[in-house]
Amino acid sequence: MASLLVAALVFVSAAPKPVEAKNTKEQLDEAEEKKKQKEKELAEAQQDLAVTQANLAGLEGQKQTYQGQMQILNGNMEVVADKLAVLENSIDLKEMEIDETKQDLEEAKQTRIEQYEAMKARIRFLYESGSDGYIEILFSARSFGELVNYADYIEALSAYDRKMLNEYAETEKLIGEQEATLEQELADLDQMHEEVVAEQKKVQGFINDTAEHIAQTAENINMTQAAADAYEQQVEQKEQESAKANAEYEAIKAKYEEELRLSRLAAQAKWRDISEVSFEEGDRYLLANLIYCEAGGEPYQGQLAVGAVVINRVLSSRYPDTVTGVIYQNAQFSPVGSGRLAQALAEDRATPACYSAADAAMSGKTNVGNCVYFRTIIPGLDGIFIGGHVFY
Repeated sequence: MASLLVAALVFVSAAPKPVEAKNTKEQLDEAEEKKKQKEKELAEAQQDLAVTQANLAGLEGQKQTYQGQMQILNGNMEVVADKLAVLENSIDLKEMEIDETKQDLEEAKQTRIEQYEAMKARIRFLYESGSDGYIEILFSARSFGELVNYADYIEALSAYDRKMLNEYAETEKLIGEQEATLEQELADLDQMHEEVVAEQKKVQGFINDTAEHIAQTAENINMTQAAADAYEQQVEQKEQESAKANAEYEAIKAKYEEELRLSRLAAQAKWRDISEVSFEEGDRYLLANLIYCEAGGEPYQGQLAVGAVVINRVLSSRYPDTVTGVIYQNAQFSPVGSGRLAQALAEDRATPACYSAADAAMSGKTNVGNCVYFRTIIPGLDGIFIGGHVFY
């Protein structure tokens, strides 16, 4: 027995360790779960992309709104600038007009002063020469014609003085009134200028704020566009992953359907009686450790069911006719592919319950009928449920 056990261990250790293999239904379930997960991830990525694209569209609309406002504000600024230019030109003209009026006023005042001084000089002359001054002038005439001329001259001179005095006084009054009017107009223009400048500053403030909004919106658009590009790449990746997962699921599903077909064929095939089986030394050790790997945490009935599946395959003409052949048949029991069985065999991890289940199964006892497959329980699968497995 020792030699056979050593031979079995040598066979196990020398055999190449394939990639972890699981029964087809487990693979199908994992593929279906992966397929659903990838579809969920794809849907989430598509949702994120849709939200981001909606945000991007909103930002683009907001940017267009701000740009429209900027065009209006620029138009308003041009109107204000034109108005300000007209006012500044009017102020310059008004200031020139005021300067000219002041100059005319000063000239009128100077002329008036000169005329006034001339009148004072004549009056002073007449006063100093006594009240007979005009009479002497008149009597100095050598003829009546000269007398009349002197009298007219004196009269004209006095009238002229009075006339010029009145005219210059009136001119001074008019110029003063005009000066006051121009000063008021200039003050009004200055007030309008201040209002227009204030309006210009206000519009400029709106322009600056709008320009800032446009810049911020453009930055947000760039960031959102980058996010949208990333989501598009993610969606593309998730579509590829989903398509791959779906293809894997369909492939495993096809394999599972084939496995079910083979299971039905096995049930209809020729079966040997347990008495016809010759067990090799080491089969008990191998089967007990496989039971430990597959159902070590299950109750005894679950451990017996796993052993019964192995023995059912040994009895069926559609499977190898030895325990070793059944257990090491390609891609049938996942602990073989994962290396767990080899580790268990190296350390004999099988519990007494696992050995009891192996002994019962090798004696022909079964609690799962002719089932040749088992897997973890999932909804929608028919079979015999024992512990955490379903047998079919």
